[in-house]
Amino acid sequence: MRTSVRSFVVCLLVVLLAGAASGAALSIRGKVVDTSGAVIPGATVEITLKDARPVTVVTNEKGEFEVNGLAPGEYVIKVSLTGFRTLTQKLRLVEGTMLPTLAFRLDVGSVSETVSVSAESPMLSAQMSSSGRSRREKPARPVYPTFSTAEYDAIKENGFRRVKDAPLSTFSIDVDTASYANVRRFLSEGRLPPADAVRVEEFINYFHFDYPVPRDGRPFSVTTEIGPCPWNAGHDLVLVGLRSAPIAQERTPPRNLVFLLDVSGSMTPSDRLPRVQTAMVMLTETLRPEDRVAIVVYAGASGLALPSTPGSRQDEIKRAILDLRPGGSTNGAAGIELAYKIAGEQFVEGGINRVILATDGDFNVGVTSNGGLVKLIERKREAGVFLSVLGVGNDNLNDAMMEQLADAGNGNYAYLDSLQEAQRVLVAQASSTFVTVAKDVKIQIEFNPRQVQGYRLIGYEDRVLANEDFKDDRKDAGEMGAGHHVTALYEIVRAGRRDDETLPSVDPLKYQTASSAAQGHDDELMTVKLRYKAPDGNKSEPMEVPVKARADAESPNLGFAAAVAEFGMLLRDSPYKAKASWRQVAELAARHRGEDPDGYRAEFIRLVDVASALRKTAGTR
Repeated sequence: MRTSVRSFVVCLLVVLLAGAASGAALSIRGKVVDTSGAVIPGATVEITLKDARPVTVVTNEKGEFEVNGLAPGEYVIKVSLTGFRTLTQKLRLVEGTMLPTLAFRLDVGSVSETVSVSAESPMLSAQMSSSGRSRREKPARPVYPTFSTAEYDAIKENGFRRVKDAPLSTFSIDVDTASYANVRRFLSEGRLPPADAVRVEEFINYFHFDYPVPRDGRPFSVTTEIGPCPWNAGHDLVLVGLRSAPIAQERTPPRNLVFLLDVSGSMTPSDRLPRVQTAMVMLTETLRPEDRVAIVVYAGASGLALPSTPGSRQDEIKRAILDLRPGGSTNGAAGIELAYKIAGEQFVEGGINRVILATDGDFNVGVTSNGGLVKLIERKREAGVFLSVLGVGNDNLNDAMMEQLADAGNGNYAYLDSLQEAQRVLVAQASSTFVTVAKDVKIQIEFNPRQVQGYRLIGYEDRVLANEDFKDDRKDAGEMGAGHHVTALYEIVRAGRRDDETLPSVDPLKYQTASSAAQGHDDELMTVKLRYKAPDGNKSEPMEVPVKARADAESPNLGFAAAVAEFGMLLRDSPYKAKASWRQVAELAARHRGEDPDGYRAEFIRLVDVASALRKTAGTR
């Protein structure tokens, strides 16, 4: 066998095994490792026979995969994972020969970089048991739904406001990232997402930016940047960024966790309960002896699958997770009640007390309305137990409900489009997911009419607050975890610019007079005001940051954030996209890619290329 591997090496790990039965279905087994030999869970393996629909699987926690029920023929195997170069291998399966386990070694790099490994007709076949039957009775096949009942809340994008009519802009922060991961799933499947699946602020907040860590005793720092708007040369962009300090694993408070797992019939496909089980096993492996986990399941009825158990008994916790089986209708409300009851019984003062709900959101028994479930969660959060929501699935994904439940439960909402995303949310960024450093964080921007005549908040449509809610501590807002980054962008129209078509107008006011309060602050573009509460507090603390009317050079932070925002606007076909273009997004993102240790920015550039091609195929811009 002759191979050309460049920076990748593919090697056979086990000797050929004898005794394959002629005429039986064939299999491919493999293991994915990095250059150090460490196994890689969550890698996507796509196996394709010419003119046939590809079979896609994900490596398990041991980095292994297996696909059964294959016919003889020449296959293409593609292995990919964010942060690594994609590897392509051609293999021929022939009856009557034996299958070695293939080891794919991935090197760090952009996922858009592909290395092909060619082979001269390797003669491989499935390993058979002594009975001559395949090790698995049923071939692993992906699920391809023929229709979708996914639910997304309608989004009416924020429009431009005149500063003289509305000088204040008030909103709650948002640290959710589900929208980006869900849209990535659509694009990876070769489909454009519904417009309402695209929440631009969640796209931007999926990425980390170079903001300073807080050093003044505050839970987060505040960064502001100003620069030209890429899609509208006559406008500027203003970035407001927050960053909280990360927390080391050994300093994380004791965790009292309740896994609330949907095991209803709709969770049967491999991208639902099986993915959730592997994700929970990955999280279990991070537990310390001082942590505790209980498992509550729900289908037609709810039940306690595992009492609260110390983290030192990981094997017991894993067995309880892997023994779960799907079936029945979905009584989510009963499960939520039981999960909060268990969390309350094990409540840890000064610790992390959290319910982790994993579901496709298909609630159809008990309290099924969004409003009823939200009120239920709001009552429970007052006891100090917060809620995180993990969404899975595709055709019946209730995105709207899951986002509202997480918001009401002082938690966050993530979508698991892969095991890699599960590792990012539950392991790599566990402190951001579970350790709250500030709650009810609100932002209010006051624009100076001497410098700005109009503005538009990009995204955050379902986070907009009434101006009077800013100082009202009874009004709920978003939570910020350790190590979180939050970014907001405003598109602004500078004072003196003729822009009558962009900005709405109202009749002149008869009784109002210009305020002189701004005198002496003519050089300020705006003031950023913030309010937040301590994780266990009830009274908010204020912050205030004046912003000078400067013109910054195009910075990496603002440049990449602008590219992500423009991408979201194009996917939504936003009425405010002006001269936005796919090429401009890709060029802007590439120019400001910067440090990219996890490969997410490189992956973003690849997704832009995919979306652009899909849009052209659809015959639209």
